[in-house]
Amino acid sequence: MLNNSSKKLPVSIVMLTLNEQYHLPGVIENVKDWAQDIFIVDSCSTDKTIDIALEHNVKIVQRPFTNFGDQWNFAIKKLPIKTPWTLKLDPDERLSDELKMQIEKVTQNDNALEGYKFKRRLWFMGKPLHAKQDVVRLWQTGKCYFSDTIVNEHPIIEGEIGYLPGILEHHDSYDLHHWYDKQNRHATMEAIMKYRGDKLAAQTRLFGTSLERRMYLKKMFFRVPMRYHLLYLYHLIGQGTWRDGKTGLAWARLRTEVYRMIELKFEEMQYTKHIREIPRPAHSNYDQRILASPLQQQLCTESINKTSSNTAFQYDYSDIDSMAVVKNQ
Repeated sequence: MLNNSSKKLPVSIVMLTLNEQYHLPGVIENVKDWAQDIFIVDSCSTDKTIDIALEHNVKIVQRPFTNFGDQWNFAIKKLPIKTPWTLKLDPDERLSDELKMQIEKVTQNDNALEGYKFKRRLWFMGKPLHAKQDVVRLWQTGKCYFSDTIVNEHPIIEGEIGYLPGILEHHDSYDLHHWYDKQNRHATMEAIMKYRGDKLAAQTRLFGTSLERRMYLKKMFFRVPMRYHLLYLYHLIGQGTWRDGKTGLAWARLRTEVYRMIELKFEEMQYTKHIREIPRPAHSNYDQRILASPLQQQLCTESINKTSSNTAFQYDYSDIDSMAVVKNQ
């Protein structure tokens, strides 16, 4: 940990939230004595997310959810981040002590690179799996933007990316009901992107960067014969979830079915010529305590302009709440 326990790292944590009362206390506890600042962009939560953030003196603004890429670009471009380093976190993630030590070293190194990635370990049904992936989460402030995608957005670093030892623990959904709900929404977003012909997070190159190679495989996946059998075997053997017993087998099968769900949703859109709007969990109005904050008034003037001190305001989602629209051919 830090040599001087009273000195925090020159790192700002940035998170997006929507109904995260279950995870939020744990992630704040994980970084509150370690990072200099914690910022949240909340998409009008209906639960106690705002109460928890205010209780812990987290800097928070509210902005109705558009899509993941847009929301993250708003966060890193508009938030008043003063530290030389920015760290992206999701509320269901926790930094291991080893990873904290490695981040401490790199943020105090004058020869540090522009960005860093590290391993994220997935938890499922309350257990850690052998499934891990590299994620880019740390960068020099101002050296990053996010891919313009509605889901599965990726940070694009303007410079060289290094690797840090240590684990980012990803606790994901707190139960299977939440997990299915989340995967269903994300599968719909992926199908929308595929049907509209949206650009992927990066160029597709088999021999490019790790992200470009990943996008190439993503683009080619639905053309591969026996793809779901191969994907299931990759989860089991390639990612090693066979070693996790029944839980690992269940995750491998369910993750494979998510890709099948994407394909079926895409085919449905082709058949019906209808495309859903971007799905979101339940949302609420702006919280009056946030509306009154200087940070909200500085960054989100549209929310202030649509409210009055005497009238409760409900954000108008009518333009993005319709169940389906006809796609012109």
